[in-house]
Amino acid sequence: MKKNIWLFIVLSSAGGFLLSLTGLSIGWMLGTLFVAALISFVFPNFLEAKGLPKYWLYIGQCILGIELGQKINLSVLSVFQQHWIVIIVMLLLSILFSLLSGLALWKCSQTNMLTSFFGTAPGGLSAMPGMAEEVGANTAVVSIIQTMRVFLVILIIPIVVSLLAIIPVESIIVQTSGPIFEIHHLLWSIVLAVIAYGGYRVGKYLKFPAPWLLGSMVGVAIMQSITSISTGHDMIAFWPHSIMVVSQVLIAVSIGSRFHKEMFIGLKQTLVVAFISTLMLIVAMFACAYFVSKITGMALMTTALAFAPGGIAEMATTAVVLDADSTLVVAVQVLRIIVVCLVLPPIFKILHKWEIRKNVHTHISA
Repeated sequence: MKKNIWLFIVLSSAGGFLLSLTGLSIGWMLGTLFVAALISFVFPNFLEAKGLPKYWLYIGQCILGIELGQKINLSVLSVFQQHWIVIIVMLLLSILFSLLSGLALWKCSQTNMLTSFFGTAPGGLSAMPGMAEEVGANTAVVSIIQTMRVFLVILIIPIVVSLLAIIPVESIIVQTSGPIFEIHHLLWSIVLAVIAYGGYRVGKYLKFPAPWLLGSMVGVAIMQSITSISTGHDMIAFWPHSIMVVSQVLIAVSIGSRFHKEMFIGLKQTLVVAFISTLMLIVAMFACAYFVSKITGMALMTTALAFAPGGIAEMATTAVVLDADSTLVVAVQVLRIIVVCLVLPPIFKILHKWEIRKNVHTHISA
């Protein structure tokens, strides 16, 4: 089994390597995702399980959290201070669009109401299925629709923003030439890794969504801020670009490994409606991102990733690779997930009770 896992990761990452040769910035993630999903479809017994063990995904998220934590600064607060009204309005619109998407899925397929709404809610792959199970929705269908949404977002949004991003050669040269390596850089990397694990434990205790990502990111950000203020300069860690490639590969291969043929048996109509409604949701959110970009002056690449209805880890990875404002992307994605997790489940329960009462009255009058 372990040999199959390593072979699966190597074969999938080979697809990422080949696509990265085309010059596509997000090629490692997209290529790996394509090959991993293809292997899972064609050879469903390759892993002898439904996807890779979760710890591979957690390792990728933790690496990404450390990367993002080192980038945390006060710029995101100033952006929120200047444009908080527009950002909050767009977040509320994203929730409204997801509700309309769920309504379309409910009315145009055989999926029940709770399953439809939880399946289309942009709350992340890790949060929504668990919450859906608590209220009696079909967890399998919710997982499939959530996976499809993330898959489509990863395929569409990064390619679009990559095509829109024009990075001069000079800037690439500057980015690849980092500071001279010293032993204390490696020691600081070890310190950040320990802090990241501590942040995960705290995030798990506080029930953060994606605690390996958010907990490690917050922990590293706090440590970086405290040490920078106390020493008067930024602490530099040994953090080559190859580490971020590993993060992309592990996150992508974990998502792709969960695609199997049997997941789609008997769900043709549901998947067709979910596919169309997801595409409409992506287009609507891209239009909102364009609107925010024009009003605030922020880069379209940043706003598109910030408002894309994908997962925190996936959009944050794309932001880092494309050199967008990853801090703002993560902040908006986290804010949306917090709002979704706090606001939508009570609304879904109210709608579910209303549907039950309506069905009872209809049955009595009949």
